[in-house]
Amino acid sequence: MVDVGHKPASDRVAIASGIISMSAESFQKVADGTSHKGDVLGIARIAGIMAAKNTGQLIPLCHPIGLTRVAIEFVLDPENHAIKCLATTQTVGQTGVEMEALTAVSVALLTIYDMLKAVDRSMVIGQIQLEEKRGGKSGHWIRSDHVTNARKAASS
Repeated sequence: MVDVGHKPASDRVAIASGIISMSAESFQKVADGTSHKGDVLGIARIAGIMAAKNTGQLIPLCHPIGLTRVAIEFVLDPENHAIKCLATTQTVGQTGVEMEALTAVSVALLTIYDMLKAVDRSMVIGQIQLEEKRGGKSGHWIRSDHVTNARKAASS
């Protein structure tokens, strides 16, 4: 692991996002809360929080971090039968929380897949990315629109 012992502690925040696309039937089950496995988004939210807290155990050489906040938000996109997940992680420490936010999004979306796979095995998880990070030596970084738009154009 990288030695961060000499770094001063600072407030650090990271926001990551990702999307899962699915059939209209699966999307409707989530939107209506009628999945036979229960509250899909509620369970995915808990899974994302648990994943963020355990990132140091999942990713080799990743520092274990005492998180002060993990928030998971879902945005439903009925037109595209998709769900966007946003994870915000925060700590006061010597290293950033980007990996925790990315891990939270990944596991939350995988949980949605797991809960709906009996109905729809064609779901697609993608566009997992860091949206913003604050704190530390490198300061504030936010994904610019031209990077996001270039990636969208490349995937079309």
